[in-house]
Amino acid sequence: MDKDSFDMAVGINITLNGEARRVLAGSIADLCAEIGLNPAKVAVERNLMIVPRSTLAQVMLADGDQLEIVHFVGGG
Repeated sequence: MDKDSFDMAVGINITLNGEARRVLAGSIADLCAEIGLNPAKVAVERNLMIVPRSTLAQVMLADGDQLEIVHFVGGG
């Protein structure tokens, strides 16, 4: 299977922070890792509902999901 066929087989379409994206199927924690964010330092809203941080690894993404992800930055 070539890369494009693989992407079509496992990829899903979501909206992330207002932008359409094609991402690998998996959990919200997987998505965070894919985009370079630490799941322990984010707040996630999925389809207008807050997702508890403790469940990010269990909540699976679905085609068409709309997510808002914000990450916390320390400093002072």
